[in-house]
Amino acid sequence: TNLVGTSNADFPSGDPGMYQLDITLRRGQNLAARDRGGTSDPYVKFKLGGKEVFRSKTIHKNLNPVWEEKACILIDNPREPLYIKVFDYDFGFQDDFIGSAFLDLTSLELNRQTDVTLSLKDPHYPDHDLGSILLSVLLAPKEEQREVTMLMRKSWKRSSKVTFSMNYDVSPNGPSGTASLWHRIYSPSNCVLMTVCCVSSNQSHETFQTQSLRLSDLHRKSQLWRGIVSVTLIEGRELKAMDANGLSDPYVKFRLGHQKYKSKMVPKTLNPQWREQFDFHLYEERGGIIDITVWDKDAGKKDDFIGRCQVDLSTLSKEQTHKLEMPLEDGEGCLVLLVTLTASAAVTISDLSVNSLEDQKEREEILKRYSPMTMFHNMKDVGFLQVKVIRAEALMAADVTGKVSFSKSDPFCVVELNNDRLLTHTVYKNLNPEWNKIFTFNIKDIHSVLEVTVYDEDRDRSADFLGKVAIPLLSIQNGEQKAYVLKNKQLTGPTKGVIYLEIDVIFNAVKASIRTLMPKEQKYIEEENRLSKQLLLRNFIRMKRCVMVLINAAYYISSCFDWDSPPRSLAAFLLFLFVVWNFELYMIPLALLLLLAWNYFLIVSGKDNRQHDTVVEDMLEDEEEEDDRDDKDSEKKGFMNRLYAIQEVCVSVQNILDEVASFGERIKNTFNWTVPFLSWLAIVALSVFTVILYFIPLRYIVLVWGINKFTKKLRSPYAIDNNELLDFLSRVPSDVQVVQYHELKQDPSHSPSKRKKNNPS
Repeated sequence: TNLVGTSNADFPSGDPGMYQLDITLRRGQNLAARDRGGTSDPYVKFKLGGKEVFRSKTIHKNLNPVWEEKACILIDNPREPLYIKVFDYDFGFQDDFIGSAFLDLTSLELNRQTDVTLSLKDPHYPDHDLGSILLSVLLAPKEEQREVTMLMRKSWKRSSKVTFSMNYDVSPNGPSGTASLWHRIYSPSNCVLMTVCCVSSNQSHETFQTQSLRLSDLHRKSQLWRGIVSVTLIEGRELKAMDANGLSDPYVKFRLGHQKYKSKMVPKTLNPQWREQFDFHLYEERGGIIDITVWDKDAGKKDDFIGRCQVDLSTLSKEQTHKLEMPLEDGEGCLVLLVTLTASAAVTISDLSVNSLEDQKEREEILKRYSPMTMFHNMKDVGFLQVKVIRAEALMAADVTGKVSFSKSDPFCVVELNNDRLLTHTVYKNLNPEWNKIFTFNIKDIHSVLEVTVYDEDRDRSADFLGKVAIPLLSIQNGEQKAYVLKNKQLTGPTKGVIYLEIDVIFNAVKASIRTLMPKEQKYIEEENRLSKQLLLRNFIRMKRCVMVLINAAYYISSCFDWDSPPRSLAAFLLFLFVVWNFELYMIPLALLLLLAWNYFLIVSGKDNRQHDTVVEDMLEDEEEEDDRDDKDSEKKGFMNRLYAIQEVCVSVQNILDEVASFGERIKNTFNWTVPFLSWLAIVALSVFTVILYFIPLRYIVLVWGINKFTKKLRSPYAIDNNELLDFLSRVPSDVQVVQYHELKQDPSHSPSKRKKNNPS
């Protein structure tokens, strides 16, 4: 327990957000060591009412860290203590607890800055000296509410990390009369929204006063991150063997702040080749530290730790690719990386009054940047996207429990393009909110999809979903203000409300075409999908429909061979003879080109006979209904029906897997001499085919085969159609059949002669 003296300050139990607490996290002294090297990597969390409201940066390998970080926290109830917890950061493992303390806010004198030293304690070991934390605090009544904007860098609903962004707000009423940078913090793990003000501690009040004019210019348009860090994971060398076979199944985890990536797993190797690329947002001018850990994948149990390393971005020059060979700590081997720091992408938030495309000079600069003359400059910068989020109408009302009611909503809007996530301020108590915000993005892939989601803000709960739209960039009509009907989470059906957007896309077609042939940008790691009967059934039906296309095509060709329709078979026969006799390789892409041209002609002429695909849509709607039923009626009847449906799908998948596995095993067993007679027969057949292909051109062989297939029914109308190769393989036993047909040796103790000798009677 840490108290800060006493105070005569009277704290009325007034409205929420009545006080403003300015905290400067100075430093730590003699903190407890939690790492094997006798040091720690400490960071500090502030919690208020059980909710995390601030988290400091991590100071690596230091027991006397200096933070000098400032934060401004809005206080609802000053009678609730502020908890301070200090942790040792361990990437890849659970962070170690160093110690905690709390600050009694009622002991502070209003409008007076106080220096506080808090001794850290562990409730389980109250006698241990764990060090101390030095703070400067100032508690003052809060005067006004400021509009803020926020950036999401992780998945909105499922991430457990704090995400934030900046919007500049200059006011003479800021702390100590200085200009301040206001942040809005969202923590999905504890579902709390707070407003935080951060002021750089290494600048004086005078410096802030001179900068306030510049910041006021940026109040309506703010850039959210300072650069992009591109990391290419090339390979690993001589990694540590973690499995009993002397090998490993390695994969790599990356972390920069709260941004995380995970590479693919490469099985059974100590020298894996990944060739994967990941992009991080860089928020600090001086760089940051990328934590890298290597793991061995173990099915059914905890993965094994192979080693770790760190990349200090502050030591790397910008606009240059660096090849790094990073030896692994606490392990063996090294990783080979390519790291590139580039200038910030133009991702901004602004008011409608600041429109880049309406400013003629800025528009010309943007058009010049993506003109054909710059097609080979900065291939990752494909285009420019501007999204005007104007307003929404007739949104669904939601109360604090999240259930539909007649109350109002507190809507805000999230705009996402790949890993770039921005959002508007919240409009409270309104079903027809007006945001009037402009978001700009750099386009890395013209095939990306813009996602706009509307949520209802709940103070002490996760945000409630109100609706969503997904808009492919290539389908956007520039400069058109359009009302989009909001959809459900699966984007399969409408929900209540519409949102008005105006979107402009400018891109370089050559860059976009080249980027189309490169790997897609990987999204941040998200939670795995849960098992769903409807999802399993839907995917099975999708696969079945794709296979049925091939089967129907095979039936159609077979009907030509069977002369079910003589005119069609005759036309197919003549076409076959013409194509085979005159065949050249260029005819393959030419045929595909003609198919594309024919379908385009049908669409342009209005004769497009494509039917709206309702099967998958119905499946998606059933999946949405199943999610609702699982949430509401999980204890009700119908379990056996769902079990039978799952069983039906699983049996079908089981049979398909058996057929595929058996086909491969039969080919293997042919060459393994499992049945010598069939292997000798294969030798004879292959020898004959080798001689024929050596002396006779392939064109004539295909002609003979085709003529035989087309005339077989004419020569023998009642002949049974067959495929000689499949018929041959059907005689070769699979591995399961080999075991079934294997003769067991008789146990001598159970032979009849033994029984007679042992039992004379």
